[in-house]
Amino acid sequence: MDDKDDLIQLQWNSLNEEFAKLEDHHKKFKQYKKDTLSEKNICEKEIKAIKIKIHNISDYIKKKKLDKSFEEDETFKKLVKDVNAKKELLADIQMGLPRENGKYLNIILGSVNVTLHDQDSRFKYKCEYERFKLLVNAFIVLTTLISVSIRYRFIDAILHFLLVWYHCTLTIRESILIVNGSRIKGWWRSLQFITTISSGIMIVWPDGIMYDEFRMQYLSYILYTSFLQFLQFYYQQGVLYRLRALGERYDMDVTIQGWVSWMWSGLSFLLPFLYIGYIFQFYNSYTLFKLSQRNECDEWQIPVSSFIFFIIFLGNTITTSFSIYEKLSKKIREELEKTLAKYKSN
Repeated sequence: MDDKDDLIQLQWNSLNEEFAKLEDHHKKFKQYKKDTLSEKNICEKEIKAIKIKIHNISDYIKKKKLDKSFEEDETFKKLVKDVNAKKELLADIQMGLPRENGKYLNIILGSVNVTLHDQDSRFKYKCEYERFKLLVNAFIVLTTLISVSIRYRFIDAILHFLLVWYHCTLTIRESILIVNGSRIKGWWRSLQFITTISSGIMIVWPDGIMYDEFRMQYLSYILYTSFLQFLQFYYQQGVLYRLRALGERYDMDVTIQGWVSWMWSGLSFLLPFLYIGYIFQFYNSYTLFKLSQRNECDEWQIPVSSFIFFIIFLGNTITTSFSIYEKLSKKIREELEKTLAKYKSN
């Protein structure tokens, strides 16, 4: 055998050793996946059992709260506090477990599992989601400015398609985030679907007098909402960063198109801009309603868009106002409890 044959033999021996290591690691990986699935099933059974017990204890607390004498009982107050803490801890544990895709993702993606199995991957995906929103909003602003400058329906169509694609993509991305532990829920989740429908209607709205009369108002609205998106992104990111640093927020919380309780810091800065946006939505609804009343109006898109804008205005206003009310009520209760505790100690 020459030197080349010896070299090939050495490489072959080395390959066999590396292949044996690979097979060993692969067996460990398969066992790890099996153990992980087993532990997940055990956790889900235990969560179900604990939820039943917490529910029973919560019912007991509600009945006892009707008896005002128990509200001053220190043991009872400690029980209430501990139960609430357990509920929050259970929610955190449940968020950290792999979950089923849900009906919407099953329709869109089929049975493909979108669970990210480690916190680093989840956090990276969350950051990509935030960057995606920021980048696409920049394109939306650019396209809108071109559309404002040049009156050409083809450019308008590009903008409308971009908006549909953007909001439709957000519904999918947010569904994946929810599977991986994000707490997007309620109205802010539904808003993406409604906005997708609204943008889709604009695509099929035929060119004409009615479209021309609403066009500049709609483009102004798109510019304002994009500005609001940039404003919310930088403001909410700052608030989330501070709360995470203090250990008060979950890593998978994301910026949303509205206001929730954790945004309380710097409230006076963001809220006026949000409510101006809500008033703009109502104004869009009113303008479209007035257009629908005219004799020359024969497009179904006008009354439907008017109704959708009104629903968006109503949902945003009620949800934000209710969140503020809840936060204020909680803050007032905490201040009263502190004052009473201070009074009793004196």
